[in-house]
Formats: sequence, structure tokens, C-alpha cells
Amino acid sequence: MSKKLIVAVAVVWALVLAGGIGIGVVLLTGDDDGGGSDRKAGSTDGPGTDGSEPSGRKTLEDFYDQEITWNGCGSNECGTLEVPIDYQEPAGGTIRIALERRKASGDRLGSLVVNPGGPGAGGTYLAEQADAYFAPALLERYDIVGFDPRGTGESSPVDCLTDDELDEWIAADPDPDTPEEVAEGQEGSEEFWKGCEAKSGDVAAHVSTVEAARDMDVLRAALGEDELDYLGFSYGTRLGATYAELYPDKTGRLVLDGAVDPSLSARDGSLSQAGGFETALRSYVADCVEGGDCFLGSSVEEGVATIKDLVDSIDKEPLPTSDTEGRELTVGLAFYGLITPLYSEDNWVLLDQALREALEGTGTTLLRLSDFYGSREGGRYTDNSLEAISVINCLDDPWSITVDEVPDNFADFEKASPTFGRVFAWGLTSCNGIPFSATDEPDLEIDGSGAAPIVVLGTTRDPATPYEEAVAMAEQLESGVLVSRDGDGHTAYNKGNSCIDDAVHGYLIDGKVPDDGLKC
Repeated sequence: MSKKLIVAVAVVWALVLAGGIGIGVVLLTGDDDGGGSDRKAGSTDGPGTDGSEPSGRKTLEDFYDQEITWNGCGSNECGTLEVPIDYQEPAGGTIRIALERRKASGDRLGSLVVNPGGPGAGGTYLAEQADAYFAPALLERYDIVGFDPRGTGESSPVDCLTDDELDEWIAADPDPDTPEEVAEGQEGSEEFWKGCEAKSGDVAAHVSTVEAARDMDVLRAALGEDELDYLGFSYGTRLGATYAELYPDKTGRLVLDGAVDPSLSARDGSLSQAGGFETALRSYVADCVEGGDCFLGSSVEEGVATIKDLVDSIDKEPLPTSDTEGRELTVGLAFYGLITPLYSEDNWVLLDQALREALEGTGTTLLRLSDFYGSREGGRYTDNSLEAISVINCLDDPWSITVDEVPDNFADFEKASPTFGRVFAWGLTSCNGIPFSATDEPDLEIDGSGAAPIVVLGTTRDPATPYEEAVAMAEQLESGVLVSRDGDGHTAYNKGNSCIDDAVHGYLIDGKVPDDGLKC
């Protein structure tokens, strides 16, 4: 199937916010066209093994004064932005941030910097495939500028594991139930962090959200903009809010869609997301039941139990697939195959197909959905999102627990999500063994004091960034304005809700701030 929007993924010992699922936006459509990056995941730029380059710039002002050289890139333009590896030492090594720009088709208003989420997803493809993600009204007035945040995509991507090692990692049991599985998970986590340190060097220690936000301000200046106009999805809302905190006087029109609560602890954030996926799963099953003759059962509880029993059976015995490499559907792969279509209501039909097959004893479609989630095509990983999400999250918040402490968390997590709770509880071990720490304001508190109005979008049954987190972000931002979409799936903009789209376009194009608390 054609990849229409990259989803950052986390694996068993490296789940989001030091304990959860990767947060991005996903839409699965079309047939397999073999698309994707031609670059090997984890490859690097420049002469250094870590992707760094010697700096020809001595001060931070030198970076702000640079001009981007744009070259033809299909129907768009591509370029790079030079930034310091370490903003505390701008005269040290540098890395280059990959850029792509889709120029405005009409009366240009300015540049709109965009980010798809993750963390770990590159963002240049948002400009490459702008027609799929942004309405014509926005494309007419803005240059859409996508960038791969440092450590992702083509911007000195961090590298930690080989493709074969990634295969083993994502296939592992996300809810280990034997001492041997627990020990294997611990060993895998140790090898992951050793690999990051050995293969990515200094770059892996400098891919935090704060540093990515600093890169965005250098980008703003290089684009010739006095203020940053920005549309960020999912984790991209954290990135945008961080920018507003660091540069409130440079914050222009920001729209943060599928917002996260930046004040949540790693544990509470994981609990929130566990509940979000449980809500999404039950909404999916309810839709099946309401349609009549549901293959999962005659009630929501019965349908959810059918799915849980299926996963438990796969844990005991993996399902055969028609995969040309002879791979079976393990319980780890089944888990990611199950959650992937929950990101978008449009993809529930794929989940129908996958579950029907699995209940009949075949795991092919669930495996394909899992491969999509991990950016795996043709036997290889086409980006480094599996690795980057863990490094970025653990730099932002290295809090973790030991494996011995995990069972103490089962009750709270199973209350939040009877189906997925134990997986998220195991995710709390994600950052054990990280060998480096962030140097640039890792404990930043976010309220965006002094920034222009910031529009925060939340969807009531969002699986990856639950609605309550959007409410919390809007409340915490001094200039936050909450706009709510009543619906299913991840994020709100350009999902067929004219009320949402009008609010976004009214602000980004005309500067009209929507009413705080608007419900769509």
C-alpha cells in the first residue's frame, strides 16, 4: 500500500514519551507502489561517522545570516539548512537539515512551516505530497515548507540497529510473560543504546525537541520571515509549543493539531495514550456492532473480548502469512498491525479485513499493517523512525523504571486500557540504559507567555493524543485557543469537517482568531 503519511513507531522496550506508542498522523490508501525513501535508514551526511561536519560559522548569528540555496526537486524545491550540533557551542560541528518547499500557487502570504509528528518522522514529504494534506485555500496563499527534524529522515538520521535487529525488536512480545522474554527485552534495550552511541556519536545526544525548535528559528530567519507561521500535527504540537516558549516574540500564527499535554509526566502521558487507544478500539467495535451482523460479536464488550482473545492466541502460536520472506505474524507484529488503522476512521475497513483473516488463521494483512507502521518495504526499513522516536523521547525525558517495578503498574494501566494496558506499562522501561543526556534546557516549562494567539485543535476520540490533552495544552498556553472536533481518528484538520477547516484557514490566512471553545 502506498505510504500517504509516515507514522513514527515505538517498539516493545521503546514506547512513546518514555512509555507509549509513537504519535503521528496516518492515512493508508491506494495500492503498493514500492514508494519510499531511496536512502538506507540511519545513513549519515558529511565526513563524520555521526553525520557532523566541521563548522565554517563561528557565532550563532552566522547561522541566522545564511541563505538557503533552493534546487529543483520534482515540482518543488529542495535545500538544506546548516545548524550547530550543540547550540551551547555554535562554533563546533554542524549538521544539515533537509528542506522541501511547495511554493504558493497564488497570491503568496508567506512561508508555512509544517511538521507531521512522531517524534522520529521526517517532514519533507508533507511538502512533496502537499495536495494530500492541505486544502487548496492554504496551498494558494502559503509556501509549504517541510523539514526533516535533526536526527530523522535526511537530517543526519540517528542509527542504532541493523534492519535484521529491527525485525527482531518489533516482532518481540510487547507484554513479556516469561522470565526468558523479560531477559531478552532487557538485552535488546542494552544493545539498542550501545548501537546508538557507537553508530550515531554526538548527533544522538543532540536531537532533543528544544534543539529542533531552535533549528526552526534559524529556518524562520533563513526563509526571510520576521515571525514563524506553523502547522504542526501530534508530536509536532509539542515542537510548536516549545518554539512559542523559546521565541514568543517570533511566534506568528501557530496551529497545533492533535495536541499533547506538555505538562504530563512520562507515566501519566503513557496512561493517557493507553486510554486513547482503548477508546478508539471500542469506537471501532461499536461501529461494527451498530452496522449489524458484526463478525466480532453482538456487543462492544463481546467484540473487544474477541480481539483480545485473538491477540492472546497469537502470543501462544504465531500465525502463518503469505510474506515472501517467510515471516510469521508474532504477537508484537500483531499489536502494531492492530493499532495502525485506529489512527484514522477511514482505515477501519482495513482492520476489518485484517481481523477477519486473522480469525480464520492467516496473519498477512496484520503483518502488512505492522510493516507500514515501521516503514518496512521490500525487506528493508525506508526510514529511521523506529530508532529516532526512542532517542528523541528519552532525551526529552529520560525517566524510566526497572523491569521489576513494571507489575506494580499493571492495575492502573489495565484500568485505563483493559486491552493494551500491560503493553504500555512495559513501555515505562523505555529509557533504561540511555548513555547520554540533553544539554539544552531539558526541563523546559511551557506556557508560551507573550506569544500571539495559538490555535489548539483536539478530536474527541483521538487514539494517539487524547482530547483531554488538547484541552490541557490550550489551558497551559497563555494565548491558547481551543477548537474541538467531535469525531474519531487522529488530528482534525482536512478531515472533511468544514468548521475545523474554516477556523484554521481563517486564522492562518486572514488572521481571524476563532472563538475559544469552538466546537465542530
